[in-house]
Amino acid sequence: MSSSEELQKSHYNSISNAYAAHYGDKWSQKYRNKFINQLLLEGIEIDGKLVLEAMCGSGETTGFLLNRKAKVTGLDISENEIENFKDKWSNCDVCCSSIRETGFGNEKFDVVVVVGGLHHVHPYVDQVIEEIHRILKPGGHFCFFEPHKNSLPDLIRKLWYKRDKLFAENEEAIDIKHIERNFASKFSFIKTEYGGNVGYIVIFNSLVLRVPLIIKPFISPFFMILESIIRPFQNKYTSCFVIGRWKKNN
Repeated sequence: MSSSEELQKSHYNSISNAYAAHYGDKWSQKYRNKFINQLLLEGIEIDGKLVLEAMCGSGETTGFLLNRKAKVTGLDISENEIENFKDKWSNCDVCCSSIRETGFGNEKFDVVVVVGGLHHVHPYVDQVIEEIHRILKPGGHFCFFEPHKNSLPDLIRKLWYKRDKLFAENEEAIDIKHIERNFASKFSFIKTEYGGNVGYIVIFNSLVLRVPLIIKPFISPFFMILESIIRPFQNKYTSCFVIGRWKKNN
């Protein structure tokens, strides 16, 4: 395991309970389902399919996948996150491992889903995608959601990362154009969609802003509505995240 992976493992072991509380609460789930999950898997049939929820944390996306009748395996490098995952989703398979070297056999999964994990694996993003390609079946889908480079929110994010102990030193938004260039021969890019504004910041990232969980139910409805109003007017330069749906070439 590399030093940056050890860093992430130690970091998420230390914040796993707070992370699960803020990213798995009712309003974070509402935000995910409306603005992330639906777009992430749009047009992909996962009923009965083998889905790897990579860098799963305590399984904040798992409920959505199970509701669509997927057979879910959770993978995370943090032992504490995996224990939280097992407590919540005892009917799912689990793997405590690096996403860079999963140990899975070739072409095992129909879908690999990563929600906010790639920006934690620098400088190994390309190696991680190579591993995801290896474990995907031909024609399988790689679906991801990440903060992205070269946007106004990213400039603010960079300053915040440097000063906030909730972020590990190697965390960095992904360069979507870079990875698309590097993997153009291995994947077809079905969808690249940008989003995220005030609701993403206040609801989804309540841990980062230190929003008390007790007040989230009172402020979240307003920010959900505001997110919906602003979203149609956004572009990649004003958006907080990118959603990608890739298909492994046969």
